[in-house]
Amino acid sequence: MLLIKYIYQILGKYFICTFILLSSLEFNVLAKEISDIDILSILGPQVSIKTDWKGHLKVDKSISILVLAGHADSQGIAGAGTAGEGVDLLGMNPMNELISDELYWNILIRDEIVKIGKRKGLNITSYDPIERNIVDGNNPNTNWSKGSVHSRKGGYAIEIHFDSYGEYGFGSGLIPAFSTQLNKIDESLANSFGRYPIFFRGGLGGPRRGIRILEIGKLEGKLESALRSSDTRKIVINKIASLVVEAIENGISISES
Repeated sequence: MLLIKYIYQILGKYFICTFILLSSLEFNVLAKEISDIDILSILGPQVSIKTDWKGHLKVDKSISILVLAGHADSQGIAGAGTAGEGVDLLGMNPMNELISDELYWNILIRDEIVKIGKRKGLNITSYDPIERNIVDGNNPNTNWSKGSVHSRKGGYAIEIHFDSYGEYGFGSGLIPAFSTQLNKIDESLANSFGRYPIFFRGGLGGPRRGIRILEIGKLEGKLESALRSSDTRKIVINKIASLVVEAIENGISISES
């Protein structure tokens, strides 16, 4: 009986080790598939609204860049951001019950952009209002106020967003600031993500204050699944942020040529 018990113990350990090994291999394959593919194929369609603006103004390589997370100050009121297809249609739990799923991803993308940007030598920072429910849009602590001040001082302020799912969204793209002085960074980001009209939806609050809005993609399908999966989340966030930083770098590089 002791021999049989010993054999069962050995077999049990064998099966557990085999399961762990196979699970590890499956993760590595999945991670490799995500890391090898073009991130644009995950982001989904780009906005297809006709527009003809171009960014021609050259920028200095030392330009101060401020990155904001869209809806960071408007939770619990109108304008909290999309909950995403997963929560609204598929019955999934929010990533954080205190904030919209869009803000959850906006914050992670914002922070990754700044981390990569600093490593690349960009003059780049972020701002977080901390308070998630600021009713007055002109409060000095809102994204709008901080971004507006930064823009008026000659800096580049950009707010990260995810678009609504399904028929409610338009796709990835840059919504430029209200300006006749759109620059090479604007042009580069639009070439990478897509190009929204300047007066999209009659003119949004951010662009009216000199803040660019970058719609990463519609929060649905492959993109949302890849973000929600703990196996691929870090890779996808890094790839999205890297694409943004690369576009900014290209805009600066073209300005120097």
